[in-house]
Amino acid sequence: MNKDDIERFFATLQAANPQPNTELEYTSVFELLAAVLLSAQATDVGVNKATRRLFPVANTPETILNLGLEGLESYIKTIGLYRSKARHLLATCQILVDQHGGQVPRERAALEALPGVGRKTANVVLNVAFGEPTMAVDTHIFRLGNRTGLAPGKTPLAVEMKLLKRIPLRYMEDAHHWLILHGRYVCQARKPHCEICQVADYCDTGRRQRPRQAP
Repeated sequence: MNKDDIERFFATLQAANPQPNTELEYTSVFELLAAVLLSAQATDVGVNKATRRLFPVANTPETILNLGLEGLESYIKTIGLYRSKARHLLATCQILVDQHGGQVPRERAALEALPGVGRKTANVVLNVAFGEPTMAVDTHIFRLGNRTGLAPGKTPLAVEMKLLKRIPLRYMEDAHHWLILHGRYVCQARKPHCEICQVADYCDTGRRQRPRQAP
């Protein structure tokens, strides 16, 4: 993809969905952090099902800690890897209380120091909660970066760095959401639906699948 392709790619996604957002349900920065932590190797649908039960009862670091390990596990046991996630979430809550006054820090280093919070989760929180121009590379975005020609790379970090360099700044705040949603519903892993894709004319794979249309 060249610069013109990238501009048209994101302009088209923006026109179709001017105000994209995460499909995880949350009402505070802490709820977002907890939901993203729980979403590793799980679907947003599955996480939302669990947090709809959990958050009305406990949605702050202090109230999560009050549940204890068994109490927290009882709310999230429908999520894959729930035991390790419960331990990580409790440990994260303890650090938030002890070191950050119960608030979610805005600094990347402080976020990545939280148990169960890696670079991807930190990027989501920085982008969604604080509006930072970051790029959380999950399996969908990694696939799109390579399949479209937007940001080819052998590792998530390599794709992330290329995306940050190639995506125009005016699109960066929402680019993460557009790419995830596009990968989830259109450019799917097993078979990309190029026949219905609005941006196929600007994508390396899409151009191979069908003739390019006139602008």
